[in-house]
Amino acid sequence: MSLPLIAALIGAAIYAWNRLGQPGRRLKPGTPGASAFARAQQLRTPLVRLVTALGIQTRAAKLADQYEIGGRGEQYVAGLLAELVGEGWVFLYDRRLPTGRTNIDGLAISPRGHVYVLDPKVMSARWMVAVDGGRLWHGSLDVTDRLDGLLRGTRVVRSLLSVQAVPVAIIDGRLANGREYRLNGVRVIAAVDACAVLRRLDAERLPRQRPANFPDIVARLLPPYTGR
Repeated sequence: MSLPLIAALIGAAIYAWNRLGQPGRRLKPGTPGASAFARAQQLRTPLVRLVTALGIQTRAAKLADQYEIGGRGEQYVAGLLAELVGEGWVFLYDRRLPTGRTNIDGLAISPRGHVYVLDPKVMSARWMVAVDGGRLWHGSLDVTDRLDGLLRGTRVVRSLLSVQAVPVAIIDGRLANGREYRLNGVRVIAAVDACAVLRRLDAERLPRQRPANFPDIVARLLPPYTGR
């Protein structure tokens, strides 16, 4: 390696360290995508950021990119659901489960007293998302296991809150608009249809009487995942 090239690499490394060495601002715990972005920051150590600036691809940087895409997907879905807040819905995001080091991305409490466990999923629009043969497919790839965390989280929420929580996978991708799938008890819906589907699901169920402070109770039992 020539001396000019070595000098250029050293200069680029110093620039990257000074410009990129400090991690970005963390999101407030309990906000959409908070733990996903926090995990991305953990992966982007100063060394990883430095070698990325030098054009060297690493597994850590690629994984951090995936977490950031997921975090932006959670923020996008939260933005879509915001219109339900004016109708009396309460949303709690990025909540820690009492068992293990796991979280749920979102929890919805309807004004009729029902609870929904929400799991936004960002899937490339290059391939259609569908349920066929009792499996979830993204193009030709079987991604059924991507619902495992949602199912586990829903079981914990049901037990902890003594409610019949409904798991809902909200797909940001090519799921036909207006089409709703059911798989192993999970409702699989398109992100753009999320408000309409939640309204309909809730209207189909009998109202449940909850204490006025029920959302506060849920928030205490399921605190924000990050910031500990």
